[in-house]
Amino acid sequence: MNSNHTNINSIDEFVFALGTKALDEQLMCRHLRPLFTRSLQNSQDKIYLANHSLGRALDQTADDLQEGLGIWYTNVENAWDNWFKEITAFRQRVATLINAPRADCIAPRASAGQGLRTILNSYDSPFRVLTSGDEFNSIDHILKVYAGHHRIQLKRVIPKKDRFYQSEDFYDAIQEKPELLVLSMVMFTTGQLLSALPDLIKVAHDQGVRVLIDLYHAAGVIPLDVMEMDIDFAIGGSYKYLRGGPGASWLYLHPRYLDDILETLDTGWFAQTQPFDFVRSESPQLAHGGNRFFESTPAILPFYQARAGLMFTLAIGVDRLRCYSLKQQKAIESLLQKQDIPFLGQSEERGAFIAIPHPQAKFLAKSLISAGVICDAREGLLRFCPDILNTQDELMIAVDKLAEIWS
Repeated sequence: MNSNHTNINSIDEFVFALGTKALDEQLMCRHLRPLFTRSLQNSQDKIYLANHSLGRALDQTADDLQEGLGIWYTNVENAWDNWFKEITAFRQRVATLINAPRADCIAPRASAGQGLRTILNSYDSPFRVLTSGDEFNSIDHILKVYAGHHRIQLKRVIPKKDRFYQSEDFYDAIQEKPELLVLSMVMFTTGQLLSALPDLIKVAHDQGVRVLIDLYHAAGVIPLDVMEMDIDFAIGGSYKYLRGGPGASWLYLHPRYLDDILETLDTGWFAQTQPFDFVRSESPQLAHGGNRFFESTPAILPFYQARAGLMFTLAIGVDRLRCYSLKQQKAIESLLQKQDIPFLGQSEERGAFIAIPHPQAKFLAKSLISAGVICDAREGLLRFCPDILNTQDELMIAVDKLAEIWS
């Protein structure tokens, strides 16, 4: 029995022992924390509340990576047979996570930004893009670079009040009929969940606008159904809540774009019908379906690196994870209120983290890190993100330490 099979069984066994009822701290300490001994051992004297940044890895991840390397050592040139199977498994797990109808709706990417460029480079002439003022820095940077080179005309919408967007904030700009709307489902700054996103997508489609949704702060946090929302394109990855580290990202394409409808300049030999046949035709022969969106030779280990986190999330279920996240956020809200510390929104209005406004948010984050509370700050907002490995005692200590330096 290989290490992969053994560890897969261990995740299944621990999650099975957890049962199907709502998650609680006692159950998770008994059944889930044993899957994270390496991450927890290295943070025994710290309270990790940066789960919205780099998610904590499972013990199995090291074994999975070793498996991918082992195939290289033992199979050498024939390693691609096994590696392709892992790529396919990654695509299927992501498809299941976001309720995509086919595994080939998922085009693996090294980053979400790479996924955005794939879509931007599918347009043959300059076009108009509408976006928000709160997109993640990489997405914002790419759009500004394209605009600077006159590849796109870029319009940014900013919220009219309280740093939270309303669907109405976008309506006037959508009436101008841009070709593409690029928007996060959960804002990386404030943590706002755009709960009315399905209605906004419909408004955009009624005006002939394609929609690309950044799901990075939603995948693994919010139950997703990309087909029900009728999303054209989506980007995301495993770096955060899916516990897969950097490099394992993806682009989702609605099935209507998979068969000869859309082509991009972001391509390579893996997008050919039979890449390992090494046949050179006069014109490019792209594969059918989503494989036409492959590029050149991909990095392989990120697919193994992402395996355990995706399996873990799917085994527990995003619905249960969401319920527990809301419970933890409400606990933090109550603790903050007792200390008269403000925060943005209510738990149901957010993704997985709480944003705390303060003019010296970066100073607060630095001070908390020195005190053993690992968190961060973005644009005047201190960010706390609890997850299933955090205890109630940790949340209380973190807020107490924040109150000590609050001014």
